[in-house]
Amino acid sequence: MQRHMSRACALAGLLTAFAVCAGDAVARTFPFGPRTRGVNDLGNQFVPFHAHLWDLLRGRADGGPLLNWQSGYGTSFLPDWGTYLSSPFALLVALFPRDDIDLAVYVIGVVKMVAAAAAMALLLLTQRAGSWWGAAVLAASYALCGWAVIEASYNPMWLDGLIAFPLLCLVGEWVREGRHPLLGVVVVAVVWVANFYTAYMATLGAALVLLARGVRGWRVAARAAGTVLLGIGLAAPALVPVFLGSRHAHPGWTREFRPAGWAEVAARTLPATYGFFTPALFLATGTLLLAAALVFHRRAPARERWVWTGLVVGVLLSSQWGPTHLVWHVFATPNGSPYRQTFVLAGVVVIAAWTGVSYGWPGRRALLGSTGVLAGVACVAASGETATVPALALFAGGLGAAVGAMALVRLGRRRYGVMGAVLLAGALVGQAAATTAYADRERPARLDDYPPWGADHEARAAAVAGADGWPRHRTDPGRPQLTGNDPLLVGGQGAAYYSSHTPAVLTRTLAALGGGWTSHGRSLQSLDNPVTDALFAVGARVRDGGAVRSEVVLPLVTWRRGTGELRYGASPFRNQELLLGSRVYDLPADGVCPVGSDVFVWAPDFTGTASLGDGPAVSLRGGLPKRRAAMTPLGPQRTAGARVELTGHGAVPSSGGVGCLDRARLAAAVADLRATAATAVHLTGDGVRADLPPGIRPGTAVLAAPRIAGWRCEGRPADTYLGLVAVRVRAGQPSVTCSFRPPGLRAGTGVGALSLAVMAVVVAAAGGLRRRGRPSPSPSPSPRRHQDFTGAAPSRGPRGEGAA
Repeated sequence: MQRHMSRACALAGLLTAFAVCAGDAVARTFPFGPRTRGVNDLGNQFVPFHAHLWDLLRGRADGGPLLNWQSGYGTSFLPDWGTYLSSPFALLVALFPRDDIDLAVYVIGVVKMVAAAAAMALLLLTQRAGSWWGAAVLAASYALCGWAVIEASYNPMWLDGLIAFPLLCLVGEWVREGRHPLLGVVVVAVVWVANFYTAYMATLGAALVLLARGVRGWRVAARAAGTVLLGIGLAAPALVPVFLGSRHAHPGWTREFRPAGWAEVAARTLPATYGFFTPALFLATGTLLLAAALVFHRRAPARERWVWTGLVVGVLLSSQWGPTHLVWHVFATPNGSPYRQTFVLAGVVVIAAWTGVSYGWPGRRALLGSTGVLAGVACVAASGETATVPALALFAGGLGAAVGAMALVRLGRRRYGVMGAVLLAGALVGQAAATTAYADRERPARLDDYPPWGADHEARAAAVAGADGWPRHRTDPGRPQLTGNDPLLVGGQGAAYYSSHTPAVLTRTLAALGGGWTSHGRSLQSLDNPVTDALFAVGARVRDGGAVRSEVVLPLVTWRRGTGELRYGASPFRNQELLLGSRVYDLPADGVCPVGSDVFVWAPDFTGTASLGDGPAVSLRGGLPKRRAAMTPLGPQRTAGARVELTGHGAVPSSGGVGCLDRARLAAAVADLRATAATAVHLTGDGVRADLPPGIRPGTAVLAAPRIAGWRCEGRPADTYLGLVAVRVRAGQPSVTCSFRPPGLRAGTGVGALSLAVMAVVVAAAGGLRRRGRPSPSPSPSPRRHQDFTGAAPSRGPRGEGAA
């Protein structure tokens, strides 16, 4: 049995890896060609976050497990870790050179898909005896489902859900049989830590599978509930900070769920189709044929046929109905693809197919019936706009290959059985590789894309490293940005930050100061402005491939008069002055700046270009609320009367859109603040200590970091000063100390400790019961007869594996 399981897991993983790599190679996508695979969040989030993890593991990051000093002028890292990096597979990044970070993320994704295939093969052979190679092919088809190769391939954290579903179903089998109670809890904890979002969906799916398998009595139900609750409790130190991080995050865009048309749903079961707002339902046609054959399979008991067929239909319908759609997605329609639970449907279909195979390969009647079902699906698909002629041809070819494979296997001879196995596996690999290649070419045409690490990254990273002065000053990697998380990718400490946990206070503060964004305020951009650079201790900034240093910069901690609450207004120019404490801008009514001043334009909703007189045009990318154009420098006013010219479309402020910065006044204001600023600043991975100058007067010490939840100063929650961390100081106070602990860490740790205690009590009680109930020694039983895997049918029903 163990040998067959090992073979199935190995073959499933091999087929999966080969199909994915073959598809990427055909499409000439990285790492097999020049086409980038870094689309959307893959290039914008996952690659930079894995680069930061590499830095953390090597001790080169600015910050630690709790606090990230590099992004957004200082943000909480634990929620990001729990969202993007908590998978055990993410640690593989340490095995690669840093400039191969794109390759590392690619390999991690493939390894996750291989692990999912192996886990599904293990589950299938645990549930029912049968053909080991049949289990391998079905398991590989699960790992190569459309959801995995089209959607999750550029959202690697979702691939942990692909692994979680068969593992949680395996835990369900242990619960039914009363085996491995502690291991079951650990498995639940690991998959929920790896990615709580898809683990939630996988848990719902595994519960449905457990019900379909049959729950014998209340004890099984109680064991299942207890295993899940204890596992989630163990994961609480990671889960609670992620949950609270989401509550403090800037809200993204929302859309009402609209179910896809059934013609489009049917089309997505075909290979080589694509659609962002439709479910990626592709499964190898051989798997669909076997699943559809179950209801016509005479050897399978009626309960098995109707329960599993009903479960497949029920899960499919639940993805199209609004209330159940919300249940699948944690009661909120997601930002983006609204069918993220599709991998559960793929898993249920595979289990249904295996249920039929365990009672023998389908006969002529069952094959005719299932072929008719799939022909009907193809006809419905052809009536829509998504299905293409190549997709229908691939579907038909796979169907023919699967029917031929079934016919060969049923001949009963080993030679024909091997031929059938090769034909079925070959059809799977061909369809999956074609689907992978098609998606590789479609995604860059439909989504934003980002290049893999190359010469531009090397130059930017070298410039940042050459100017690094942290923590004396920040070094901003500059604009135009390579990704939304350049400080994590190429180094430095800046405003740029893109995450599901981008704090609302950070978005509001940067917007008030003239900052720009994309992704509805969750992807914040670097703000190239001398005033904000001075305020946020940005002493160097990369421009035109080199680092430009500035002497007009403040330390990270400054002192301000008074403790009264201030509020930002409508003008970002006046807001910068409010935070600085001095007037440094002129706002001309006619839009003409004095000669010698630096000209800045602010038009957050405008898309197009801006120029000063006949100077170079600068791009503005507005379009609220999705995009907000940042305050942009246009250069110095060299000639009298030169005006700002805007070319494009979008709303323009009726007044106050042009600011004229006086550099001399800015230098004087900074000098005044430096006279009372901290004399030394000491940073750690979870806080800061600043030495104050002698004779400091009562007032407020301000840390140039956003006042996100979790900051405490001098033993109490930190104050806020125009969105920044602040603490009141008394006369002559020598220093201030602030520490950061992510919200929910203490509560989550408490829940985890309680779960551990409950587990210890349960283990102790179970051990005592076993010792008291242990029978007296008896003669050794006769050897147990093992299942014959050459095709002999078990006593509970006819099964076979053909000739293989």
